[in-house]
Amino acid sequence: MLQQLKETAKHGLAAGESHAPARPDWTIDQGWSNYTSEEHAVWRTLFERQSKLLPGRACDEFIRGMRDLPIGPEQIPDFEQLSKVLRKRTGWEVVAVPGLVPDDVFFEHLANRRFPAGHFIRKPHELDYLEEPDVFHDVFGHVPMLMNPVIADYIQAYGEGGLRAKRLGVLEKLARVYWYTVEFGLVQQPDGLRIYGAGIASSASETRFAVEDDSPNRVRFKLERVMQTRYRIDDFQETYFVLGHLDELLELARIDFAPLYERLADAPENEAGTVLSTDAVVTRGTGRYHAAKRSETRA
Repeated sequence: MLQQLKETAKHGLAAGESHAPARPDWTIDQGWSNYTSEEHAVWRTLFERQSKLLPGRACDEFIRGMRDLPIGPEQIPDFEQLSKVLRKRTGWEVVAVPGLVPDDVFFEHLANRRFPAGHFIRKPHELDYLEEPDVFHDVFGHVPMLMNPVIADYIQAYGEGGLRAKRLGVLEKLARVYWYTVEFGLVQQPDGLRIYGAGIASSASETRFAVEDDSPNRVRFKLERVMQTRYRIDDFQETYFVLGHLDELLELARIDFAPLYERLADAPENEAGTVLSTDAVVTRGTGRYHAAKRSETRA
């Protein structure tokens, strides 16, 4: 099964306040010197596997970000070394957290260009499935795209918008935008469909599924459509939304979402695999994979 995030928060990224660390912003010391040789070996296995898969599947910006960062197969990256490069390029930094953090803490970090990354790494038997985002998902999956000015501005704007959405009680709809872009987004490049979402880029099985399998739908990104669409937190996505260019995210960063929340308050919800007559369909999926899974469940 794929490496995936599984938890009960509808936001899909943040958790409750159990086991809060001493600091109010939930940050901790990475404790880089405490990583064991086994933990570095897990990183190496994951890094080498994904590094072989992503050329020709990940977007140019991801590949470029990976190339320009102090990140490689030998060892788990040092967050301070990553942050030195990020600060010069886009003003971001990576801060260590114990795992999932409360929504308001998560958004506050993003709004101030701090990316909270889990400091732990999965066990050797968990290479393909994970209940919480670890250092591989957070650093390998997310940080290369933070080297891109468009993504850097967009995620900061998302943090600011998340704080507002939480106050308005409409976080679920905004969370879908993050999910279908930063976590599971695809972009059309001149040489084909490419990955920019971290949830795909850090997962070997979903890397192949998202861009090559005939099962999922691939639909042109439309903001209101995405805000009305549920997503999968326990399996591959049934629908991926495709940007024509990453610059489209800059428009999202400038939008006043308040009128959208009002307009969509009573609008119908779409199931994850639904294709609408108004969709600009890039690829109409067969639905084969999820239909088989549902049959197994019924059996």
